[in-house]
Amino acid sequence: MLQYDELRHALAEQEKELEALKASLGLERLREEVEMLEHKTAEPGFWDNMEEAQKITRRMAALKDKDEGYRRLAARAEDLAALIDMGDEAEDLSLLDEAKEELAAIAGEIASMRLTTLLTGEYDSHNAILTFHAGSGGTEAQDWAEMLFRMYNRWGERHGFKVSTLDYLDGDEAGLKSASILVEGENAYGYLKSEAGVHRLVRVSPFDAAGRRHTSFSSLEVMPEIEEDTSVEINPDDIKMEVYRASGAGGQKVNKTSSAVRLIHIPTGIVVSCQVERSQYQNRDVAMKMLISKLVEIKEREHLEKISDIKGEQKEITWGSQIRSYVFMPYTMVKDHRTGFETGNVSAVMDGDLDGFINAYLTALSQNTLG
Repeated sequence: MLQYDELRHALAEQEKELEALKASLGLERLREEVEMLEHKTAEPGFWDNMEEAQKITRRMAALKDKDEGYRRLAARAEDLAALIDMGDEAEDLSLLDEAKEELAAIAGEIASMRLTTLLTGEYDSHNAILTFHAGSGGTEAQDWAEMLFRMYNRWGERHGFKVSTLDYLDGDEAGLKSASILVEGENAYGYLKSEAGVHRLVRVSPFDAAGRRHTSFSSLEVMPEIEEDTSVEINPDDIKMEVYRASGAGGQKVNKTSSAVRLIHIPTGIVVSCQVERSQYQNRDVAMKMLISKLVEIKEREHLEKISDIKGEQKEITWGSQIRSYVFMPYTMVKDHRTGFETGNVSAVMDGDLDGFINAYLTALSQNTLG
C-alpha cells in the first residue's frame, strides 16, 4: 500500500541516521572502555580509594547508559519495520497512525542522541555549577532571578539530574539577590554552558500598584564542577574568607547556622559562597571547589595562558548585553538573540522546557554560525 511504502522509505532514512549515529558515538571504542573499566572494578583493593572508585563506576554507568540507549533505539526501529510490514501485508490502515507516531518518536530520539556527540569539550561531561545574580531593577529583578532559579531546577529534574542548592541570598522584599546550584549528571555542563549570560524579562510587574510594564535583568554564570586541576595554583594569601549566618528559601535545604562561608579571590575580585553543608569546614571546601571551577572556566573561555591573567572584569547586567528575552506582555515570546530560536509558549519555558534553545545553540556552535 502506498501509505506504508512512504513510511518504509522514511524509516530507511532514519536507519541511515542510526548508522551515522553509531559511528559518531564511537560505540566500538565505548564498549572497549566499559570492558576495561569492568576489569578495574574486579581488581583487589579497588574500593580502597572510595573517591576514585566512585568516579570509575559513574563513568562506567554513563557509558553503559549510552550504549543501552542506542541498542533500544535500534530495536525500536526493527520493531517498527515489522509493524509496517504487518500493516502493509494485511492492508490494515488502523496501524498507520501508530506507525507514524513511532517513526516521529524515533526521529526525535536520534536527533537528541546526536546532540550528545557535539559535546566534545574538555569539561562537557562534568557536573555544572550555576550562579544567579539579580541585575538592576530592585525587587522586580530579584523576583526574576528567583524565577530563573526555579526554571533551571525544573530543567534538571525533567532530565533526571540531581540538583542541589549551594548558596541562596534572599532578596530585600521578594526573590533572591544571588544563588548557586549544583547540577549533577552526565554532560550537565555540556548542555548548560549555552545558558550563561544575561536574561531579560518584560512583564507587568506584580510589585507595581500602577500596573506598568517593567524590564528586568538577571545573569547566569555556568561553570563545570572541577574536582582538581593541576593548572590552578591559588596562593592562600590571595583568598579572604568571611563567615556568616546562612539564609534563604528552601526550608531544610539551607543550614541556618553561622557556618556559611564566602571566599573572595583578591586578585580577580571573584566571590563564591556556600551555606548548604553542616560545618564551616565543609562549606569552605565546597566554596574552594567553586572558586577553582570559576577560575578554570574563565581561563578556558578567554583563552588565557594562566590564572593570573584573569582580570575579573564583569559584564554589566543591563540592557544590550542579554542573550535571551522573555516577554510576558503585550505578547508572549521567548527569543534567543544568538541563534534566533524562539517560542510563544512562555509557561512551558518557565517550567523548564529549554531543550529547543539548548539544541539550537549546540547545533549552531558545531556549525560555527554563532557570532
